[in-house]
Amino acid sequence: MFFERELDAVLPADLPNREAVVAGGAAHLELIEEANRHFNLTRITSPREAAIKHVLDSVSPWRLFADAGHVLDAGTGAGFPGIPLALVLPQVRFTLADSTQKKARFVDSVVVSLDLRNAVVVPRRAEELTADVITARAMAPLSKALDLFAPALRRGAKLFLYKGPDAGREIGEAVGSARKLRVEMEITMTYDLPDAAGTRTIVKVHRA
Repeated sequence: MFFERELDAVLPADLPNREAVVAGGAAHLELIEEANRHFNLTRITSPREAAIKHVLDSVSPWRLFADAGHVLDAGTGAGFPGIPLALVLPQVRFTLADSTQKKARFVDSVVVSLDLRNAVVVPRRAEELTADVITARAMAPLSKALDLFAPALRRGAKLFLYKGPDAGREIGEAVGSARKLRVEMEITMTYDLPDAAGTRTIVKVHRA
């Protein structure tokens, strides 16, 4: 109930499938809260902070993914941003990858519990997989991400990486790698989270 109330308060009114996102997002956060008693999935525990930093943050750039056929969530962790995005965009296929078996099993239990038919969980390293769009919220510095996903980028995949306010610095440090791969990097979206919870920058990487 607490999670639903907070999600209803923070999610934008024009979010597609908003009711499903509120209900499914709340159920997801409740499962995380329960799992946290046994192993640490996240340090964020208050309902409002979880609603903002996990669900709202995940779905804010939903328009960037709306036309994708297949999205790979690399290193999904507790299921972010993949599960909230899959709730918003039921027409898009999502693969949620995490090489930590315990996390992958947890996320798979969430997918089953929510009957999320457009999402599958794969307990493997994301760079071993492919999709037309790859995203990650807690990813290594941009220069390392380019190295990890070089094969996918060469095949024409796009990366949408959730970064903090220092994204410009990361872009500068990755110029050499981007030049070798013949890809372009650009900041495609920036937004501030409520309650002074931080600034998020979405960096797009694609073949030049």
